[in-house]
Amino acid sequence: MTKLEPQEQQEAWLKAVELAGGKVPTGRIVKDVVQRIMERTQVPNTYQIGEVCQIVVKDNPELRGKGGCWGIVNHVGEFSCTVKTWDGEYTVGLQHLKSFNYLPQECEQMQLISDRISRVYSDSLEETVKSLLQLLGKVNRAYLTAVEEKLLKVLESEYGRIS
Repeated sequence: MTKLEPQEQQEAWLKAVELAGGKVPTGRIVKDVVQRIMERTQVPNTYQIGEVCQIVVKDNPELRGKGGCWGIVNHVGEFSCTVKTWDGEYTVGLQHLKSFNYLPQECEQMQLISDRISRVYSDSLEETVKSLLQLLGKVNRAYLTAVEEKLLKVLESEYGRIS
């Protein structure tokens, strides 16, 4: 509730007590009411499909390990986006995304890099290989360096997933 303005905190508490039938509400009820109030006051979703964003984990345990990873928006919802990262898709609240503000050509380049990393990645890979792919999935630029490109090509040829 501390994320809300004081008048919204009072509103949230009264609504939670109402939903709990006049009794002390559970933490779950309070959290749901607070979430609804926060969503109601959020700015509209301005992200677009194909846009490259960085995942910002702050206060979201479901995104643990994804902090700093970039993803490509493939679905735009009212208060969230679904982003495709190097190891899967995640639905992420707007407060957990930060746009890189790349040009369309740079977004296309990142899409290619993402597709290449995704084709190589699997849970059965050696830890070193998974770590390398994860690091490539956190690169904060719209290109790979010559060395990164060579490393990815080696992994693609080694794991037979060149398209």
